Amino acid sequence: MSKEDISNESETQSDFDGQRDDEQLLFIFRRHIIAMRKGFYLLLIPLVITAIPMLIWQNNLELYWLPVGGFALGLILFFYHFILWYFTIYIVTDQRIRQVTQKGFFGKDVIELHLSKIQNISYNIPGFSGEVFKFGTIVIQTFVGDLVIHQVEHPDKIFNLLQNAVNNAVKHQGEHEEVTI
Repeated sequence: MSKEDISNESETQSDFDGQRDDEQLLFIFRRHIIAMRKGFYLLLIPLVITAIPMLIWQNNLELYWLPVGGFALGLILFFYHFILWYFTIYIVTDQRIRQVTQKGFFGKDVIELHLSKIQNISYNIPGFSGEVFKFGTIVIQTFVGDLVIHQVEHPDKIFNLLQNAVNNAVKHQGEHEEVTI
């Protein structure tokens, strides 16, 4: 995912629920698809478990329906985890970062962090798998605590975009304070 891809994604969505009138959307990102690995496991495990009786007793034709049921159960479990992954997003504007975390089918948590309150941003790529699949962890430090975003796709690029957004917000706040003095 290049900077242009991130910018193109934000251009297609020019506003979001809760956006202020004087606020400009910079970019939107979400966690890497590898964050959904539990959903992939839950898709395959029921299928494999329900296929075992069919393989043992091959003469019993009714057992051939078990893997179909196992696959259907796996799809339901996979769909649940897909919903959690897909609707968990991070919105970065010129004023704040907004984390929208999907909790189940109907619940959601929203955390908002003003860019001017950020002290430090760092990222970590967890070894070989992180390098190969291009995911990592971003840590945003503030006075009141840390916002840790695990399994972010292309953490180095997101890190640079976040650094630019914070620097621009601090410059803008500094200019605003000079004018009001």
